[in-house]
Amino acid sequence: MEIAKLGEFGLIRRLTESIVPAQASTLKGVGDDCAVIAPTEGEVTLVTTDMLMEGVHFDLIYTPLKHLGYKAVAVNLSDLYAMNATPRQVTVSLAIGKRFQVEDIDALYEGMKLACEKYGADIVGGDTTASMTGLAISITAIGTARKEDIVCRNGAKETDLICVSGNLGAAYMGLQLLEREKTVYLQQARESGGNADMPFEPDFAGREYLLERQLKPEPRRDIVGRLKEAGIRPTSMIDISDGLSSELLHICHESGCGCRIYEERIPLDYQTAVAAEEFNMNVTTCALNGGEDYELLFTVPLSDKEKAEALEDVKIIGYISKASQGKVLVTRDGAEFELKAQGWVMPSA
Repeated sequence: MEIAKLGEFGLIRRLTESIVPAQASTLKGVGDDCAVIAPTEGEVTLVTTDMLMEGVHFDLIYTPLKHLGYKAVAVNLSDLYAMNATPRQVTVSLAIGKRFQVEDIDALYEGMKLACEKYGADIVGGDTTASMTGLAISITAIGTARKEDIVCRNGAKETDLICVSGNLGAAYMGLQLLEREKTVYLQQARESGGNADMPFEPDFAGREYLLERQLKPEPRRDIVGRLKEAGIRPTSMIDISDGLSSELLHICHESGCGCRIYEERIPLDYQTAVAAEEFNMNVTTCALNGGEDYELLFTVPLSDKEKAEALEDVKIIGYISKASQGKVLVTRDGAEFELKAQGWVMPSA
């Protein structure tokens, strides 16, 4: 169905008619000029926004729209968990190109609603408009936390332990696999006279984990829960969207400190290491700079060392030092290198 047949308001009604708010704080969701959200007694509100642009943040040649919708919400919720907050509401704004059908946007929204249902957030509003340059998605996520529970980037102290959840570099290697198969597909299409509908079977056997990490990341709500259960309050925390190096440097900058991390302690999945070797890449470089892992990087007081070591799926990778001692990576053979941010940067004009 052509989107023009529904019109903007018809499309919004179609996408949102099945949404039933689950949060007690959502007094009024979709349907009016504004959503109405009740203050939560004893808590403060946290707000975060991310924008995803076609051709910059995602490629629809290999990204299913349902997965894209899920990811768009998940990466925003990850920011809330990184500050020790609980997601409550989400707004969704879309800029849609002419090539998209109603069913395409249905699939996108289905993924968004799945992520919201899993993590307990209500879709309460947003906007739609036309786009001349492809699909754009802007998500605003709203969460709450007790003021004393909020964890920022600026609380790291000397001797604090540096911890990371999960493993790193897998999402980046998943992207490399997808880009490789895209290149093969386009080459075969050119050789067949531009037939984009030709049969094509990508070679992803045994690499499903890497693809999932790229296409359907999960915010680490479970880690936040384990920290609370263990009685650990991180001194600083950030989610890993632009790579371990970049995020750790953010913490150091905001906290006015240095750091020392050890290559041998950086958690890696076996599939990540195998894929890096296949692509002739250094797996540590992928883990440091790949990004989009959406794991949690946090610091804890040295007095919580035993508690941190006992946490499932968390690894201590180093410690916070004086600013004068720099930001250092210690390699497996004992060499020391200055950490540098090599994540996303604004492209030059």
